[in-house]
Amino acid sequence: MDTQPMFRALADPTRRDILLMLRDKDMTIAEVADNFDMTRAAVKKHLTVLSDGGLITVRAEGRERINALNPTGMAPIRDWLTFFDAFWDARLTILKSAIEKDTQ
Repeated sequence: MDTQPMFRALADPTRRDILLMLRDKDMTIAEVADNFDMTRAAVKKHLTVLSDGGLITVRAEGRERINALNPTGMAPIRDWLTFFDAFWDARLTILKSAIEKDTQ
């Protein structure tokens, strides 16, 4: 899976703030925009990047678009980071063995 759109979405502090807000409740564009000193159009662009990255979902309710945190959106990133957990676990195990061998 291509994680580039997800990392692009997470690269901006405003988008990370939006994700934290959506953690608490689903919001319209206007509700999100009320929390920032920027136009609704600018907020919409941020929401589009988050949606393109799979980190939020957008559903229509009448004339409004409701933005919600995608609970599975971070899974590919978590999987990508898990590789590095395993990498460092292996390296630290080797280091521990070397240190223990030197102290005996």
